[in-house]
Amino acid sequence: MLPNYIEAVVTQSDPGIKGDTSSGASKPATLETGYTLNVPLFIEEGDKLRVDTRTGDYSERVSK
Repeated sequence: MLPNYIEAVVTQSDPGIKGDTSSGASKPATLETGYTLNVPLFIEEGDKLRVDTRTGDYSERVSK
């Protein structure tokens, strides 16, 4: 059985546009596992994320 959440590092993501977080915009990011998901604009390459394995959605940034 899979855990509800996993932690993985972002290996590829385009730079976000500063100041554009109020619209709730997102961008694609690829994790070290090869999985691609949409994340908030402030996420950068090298960030460690918590991902919900039940939905495949971004949950939160764990660390930079």
